[in-house]
Amino acid sequence: EQLVGSGGGLVQSGGSLSVSCAASGFTFSSYVLSWYRQAPGKERELVASITGRGDVTMYADSVKGRFTISRDNAKSTAYLQMNNLKPEDTAVYYCNARFGNRNHWGQGTQVTVSS
Repeated sequence: EQLVGSGGGLVQSGGSLSVSCAASGFTFSSYVLSWYRQAPGKERELVASITGRGDVTMYADSVKGRFTISRDNAKSTAYLQMNNLKPEDTAVYYCNARFGNRNHWGQGTQVTVSS
């Protein structure tokens, strides 16, 4: 049972990046999938979530209108499209899959936005 994150990288302010998260070893479609991020010296914060069916999403106020979370259950993969990136979006981004008391974390991927 694992989640493997990928994507991210370095982009200038105003640019776009995407991160993805591939799951294996569990019934991906049963899990709520979330993206968290942690900037240096700060606590990990919830960025966005999507239900197992993909019919309901939620976003932190700081990313509303700029980030889009999605999933493809046939591929057991989730995505976070990030547009109009700002320097304050710089962080390590982690995917999380949760179902009841079952909880899986990806290894994290770095997103750096230069001003």
